[in-house]
Amino acid sequence: QVQLVESGGGSVQAGGSLRLSCVASGLTFSMYFMAWFRQAPGREREFVATINWSDGSTYYTDSVKGRFTISRDNAKNTVYLQMNSLKPEDTAVYYCAARRSRAFVRWSPVRGGEYDTWGQGTQVTVSS
Repeated sequence: QVQLVESGGGSVQAGGSLRLSCVASGLTFSMYFMAWFRQAPGREREFVATINWSDGSTYYTDSVKGRFTISRDNAKNTVYLQMNSLKPEDTAVYYCAARRSRAFVRWSPVRGGEYDTWGQGTQVTVSS
């Protein structure tokens, strides 16, 4: 069974930083796309960032570009989300997601339905 466990959330002042971690088990980490999503109360789940299993390339939603960095440590089966210059609008529950790579399949990494496994989430609260 595949499990994802997030950690690193908390409460910070605007302009502060947090680093989220997601530890994966039960999968071959390098064979998966890893992503972060977030969901604020009353809002839809939103794509944040993803990292490609094959080359480490990354993609971010526009609202976090230049502030957030997704990275991966295959040796530790861990994906990170470094969040700098946090804003109150970043307040949400952040979820780690994994999608097994599939050859010859066209897909969109920003769609939550594309991912196979989700973590339980970690709360990030940013005060102004």
